[in-house]
Amino acid sequence: MKSNVIKTGLYSSPCGELVIGEYCGRLCLCDWVKDSRSVLGSRLLKRLDAVCEEMPSDIVDAVIVMLDEYFSGHRITFDIPVLFTGTEFQESVWKELSTIPYGTTISYYELACRIGNPKAVRAVASANRANPISIIVPCHRVIGLNGTLTGYGGGQPAKEFLLRLEDAL
Repeated sequence: MKSNVIKTGLYSSPCGELVIGEYCGRLCLCDWVKDSRSVLGSRLLKRLDAVCEEMPSDIVDAVIVMLDEYFSGHRITFDIPVLFTGTEFQESVWKELSTIPYGTTISYYELACRIGNPKAVRAVASANRANPISIIVPCHRVIGLNGTLTGYGGGQPAKEFLLRLEDAL
C-alpha cells in the first residue's frame, strides 16, 4: 500500500469542475475534471508514487477561497506554495507561466523566448498543455502568435471565459 497521499477536494467553477490537490503542504494539482477524473492527476500519481484521497486540507481550502475571490473579480494573484512535478523543461515553462500578469496574454513563441529557447515553440506548447496547476499557474494566458485562442485543458470555452474575466480579450 502506498503511503504517499495527495489530499484532494473538488471545486465547481463557473466554467467547469476542478480537482485540487495538496501534497506535503504544497499545491500540486488544480486540474479540470473530465469524465470524472483528471488526466494530469493520473500522471502526478505516478510521479509522486501516491494515491489521491478526498480529505481535509488547509491548502485545498485556501485555494478554494482564492478561486472564489478570483472568479468574483477580487483576486488577481495567487500566493500559495506549489509543487511542480514535471521534467526540468516543463518546470521551466511552468515557472515562466507564473510570471504572466493577470489580464495579459503572450504567445507560445514569446514564452519560448522567455525561457531562452525560441525554437522550442512546440515543446513549450506541449509543456503548457501538461501544466497540472491550471488557473493558479496561468496557462490560459498563452495564445497563438496570430492572437487566436488555441487548445486548453479545460476546453476552449473555459479559456475564453477566463480571459474575458481578466479583460484580456
